[in-house]
Amino acid sequence: MKIFKIFLLSSFIFIITERINAQNISGFIGNGTVKKGSSVRGVVILEIPDGLHVNSNRPNNQYAIPTTLRLYSKDVNVGKVLYPRGKDKKFPFNENPINIYEGKVRFIFSVKVPQSFKGKTIKVRAVVRYQACNDEVCFPPKEKEVLLTARVV
Repeated sequence: MKIFKIFLLSSFIFIITERINAQNISGFIGNGTVKKGSSVRGVVILEIPDGLHVNSNRPNNQYAIPTTLRLYSKDVNVGKVLYPRGKDKKFPFNENPINIYEGKVRFIFSVKVPQSFKGKTIKVRAVVRYQACNDEVCFPPKEKEVLLTARVV
């Protein structure tokens, strides 16, 4: 009986952990190609599974950890991130609504390729930091990263 209880507890922890880590991150720069000396739009997409949400970049709650996107590149100049508006949602554990993201969220930024760029491909490393929650509990913050590339023509 003890082994069965341990098995059930382990299975529950595994399922919860998998669900928390289920956020997917992807993105793109322009249409996959860029010209030297030009500016294009970059997009990072965070996909949040049903039943979970993440705090927005401005959650309107001092204890809620905001979602952030950091961008790194040696190749190009990366502009300021434009965060989408979240939606205000009321939760039983807080008297005021918290601004959150659900579903598919797009973060937009600009990428300027210097005229002097010598390579064939530009690279931008994107790191999203978020705190996933359900309607009752928030989980420890996580970071996920993706490497975005585009061919220089």
